Amino acid sequence: MNNANSVVSKVPALTLGFWIIKIAATTLGETGGDTVSMTMDLGYLVGTAIFLSLLVVLVVAQIVAKRFHPFLYWATIVASTTAGTTMADFADRSLGIGYPGGSIVLLLCVLGVLALWYRSQGTVSVDSVSTPKVEAFYWATITFSQTLGTALGDWMADAPGVGYLGGALVFGVALAIVAALYFWTNISRVLLFWSAFILTRPLGATVGDFFDKPLANGGLDVSRPVATAILAVFMIACILLIPQRPGRHPRADGETLAE
Repeated sequence: MNNANSVVSKVPALTLGFWIIKIAATTLGETGGDTVSMTMDLGYLVGTAIFLSLLVVLVVAQIVAKRFHPFLYWATIVASTTAGTTMADFADRSLGIGYPGGSIVLLLCVLGVLALWYRSQGTVSVDSVSTPKVEAFYWATITFSQTLGTALGDWMADAPGVGYLGGALVFGVALAIVAALYFWTNISRVLLFWSAFILTRPLGATVGDFFDKPLANGGLDVSRPVATAILAVFMIACILLIPQRPGRHPRADGETLAE
């Protein structure tokens, strides 16, 4: 994209580093959410209230910010993953609709927000994230996608004969397929982005559960707070060491879903 026809965005460029940090953030969200709702025994509803409140504050800060701030952006992503963890667990377990029911409801939420975004802007590309209204659509989509990913990860890990490592392998292969489609086909980049974004969440969920679940359940039995601290340090190191630069978005309208 020609710099003369674009301006700097407040979301990061979609580089390999972006996806590495995103997977780390989703794994951190799983262990962090479970730490509050399970280890601290505050429950899914209280955990959801805490993380949703934090998410709203960070989203407002992200929208108000005049430029791209790596730590603010990734803190908002982590807040969305932890909120997604507790919301998915609340829907799946406390509401009694189970993993299939929770996944279907959350998928409809993701599709509903994307439909509203597309109807309003004519595109759901991250390249269009340039106004407060579009940023609101962006973060709402991200939050629902993180919640959907949690439900999908738990559903897959709970399937007979799959487990946490099996679930991680399934979603890892699915991400590899999306990457192959990106490099070797002309399929909509917007569709592939949101597919990859959603798939990183169940990958992180299954890896996070593998870390902190008991040995008898197929996990490593690492303390949830310890696992959360390790992942937080790793993620901070990635943000500091991997070059962080903002993406760019077009000055003029005209992009479509297929671009």
